[in-house]
Amino acid sequence: MRGHGAARRYARAIFQLAGEQGERDAVVAELDSLAKLLDRAPELADVLYRPLYPMAERKAAFDAVAARIGLGATVRRFVEFLLQQHRLRDYPMIVAEVGRLADEAAGRVEAEVASAAALEPAQLDRVRRALAARTGRDVRVNPRIDPSLIGGIVARVGDLVFDGSIRTQLEQLRANLVRER
Repeated sequence: MRGHGAARRYARAIFQLAGEQGERDAVVAELDSLAKLLDRAPELADVLYRPLYPMAERKAAFDAVAARIGLGATVRRFVEFLLQQHRLRDYPMIVAEVGRLADEAAGRVEAEVASAAALEPAQLDRVRRALAARTGRDVRVNPRIDPSLIGGIVARVGDLVFDGSIRTQLEQLRANLVRER
């Protein structure tokens, strides 16, 4: 993905600056709220992201949005810097990386949990608690459905994979049977 390295560097810079200023939570929340607004308003995102529009128009549009949603000085200066550097197109990647850094700093991790059918809230909570016990961290579960699993679940936390799917168990059984011949 083009620009991903730059997005990580910008994310680390704003995250570190926010930490030094003692406003990490506020900055993370403001960056996220602006990202959500831009997702909901593609016309505004187009004006801000595309250099097709003159810089004065882009800056005026951003100033109006920043005032309306109450962005603090740190986020305002950061986004204006991205505008000047023609890097605002990387904003979604920057926000995603800032979110990852905030989770890491707070000891949280995300787990992708795939199952053959939708899991009930109680089942998701049980999976979350088991993964938290195994990783020693607070786990946020992102469920998804993968009918090819047949049954069971596959949980991925970073590089760690817990595979309790029927598909994998059948594949292992098949491999064992073939080996024993």
